[in-house]
Amino acid sequence: MIKVNLLDSVTDRAKGVAAVEEKVANPRTQTMLLALVVFGILTAGMLYDYYSSSNALDDQQKQKAEQEQVQAQMVAVNQERLDLEKKTAAVQSRIDAIQALRTSQQGPGAVLREIKLRFDSIPGLYFKNVKQSGQELVITGVSPNEASVTNFAKSLEFSSGLFTNVSIETQREELKPDASDKNAQEVAEDPDAPKPEVVSFTVKCTYGAAAPAQPSAAPGKAVPASQVAQK
Repeated sequence: MIKVNLLDSVTDRAKGVAAVEEKVANPRTQTMLLALVVFGILTAGMLYDYYSSSNALDDQQKQKAEQEQVQAQMVAVNQERLDLEKKTAAVQSRIDAIQALRTSQQGPGAVLREIKLRFDSIPGLYFKNVKQSGQELVITGVSPNEASVTNFAKSLEFSSGLFTNVSIETQREELKPDASDKNAQEVAEDPDAPKPEVVSFTVKCTYGAAAPAQPSAAPGKAVPASQVAQK
């Protein structure tokens, strides 16, 4: 049977606690413990500062990379804007050149179109030439009769102000036969045969496409007739 002396164990335990208290109360031990605590605090502070600084550096580098990317995108956008402005300016210059060309060609083209429309509407008229000096027009041609010339002059006069100051000069001329038409040449050589005649005419007027249309005459007032001079 095992016997335990409880008095001896309690006495030994008391001596152990006293030894520990004695060691803790020792100034050298206290200094070492204080040094360990301070070292631990410093180490923890250094580790915290290192990790916080490292995280802050990473964040700054990320922000810098994002800013550089945004800056690169802005440079690309500005370059595209400059290229687009250059292309727009080139297109606009072409448009201006085309408009200027159309404007320069609009006058004669519009005059010829208006005259051709009136020539085509009257049968028997043959167009020879049109001379334009500013807004003044001189139209020459031939017709088998004077009635067609008069109708042509009226179509110019009643054009809502497009053609004004219309005057006509006519002259009868002998019709020269075509060199390839032998029958016509034989008729022309025959002194007793009647000679065919045509009416050669010259129409002078003022072209005012840019001028506003003249108001219509009031009821009861006569519209001035064209000046017709026949020779």
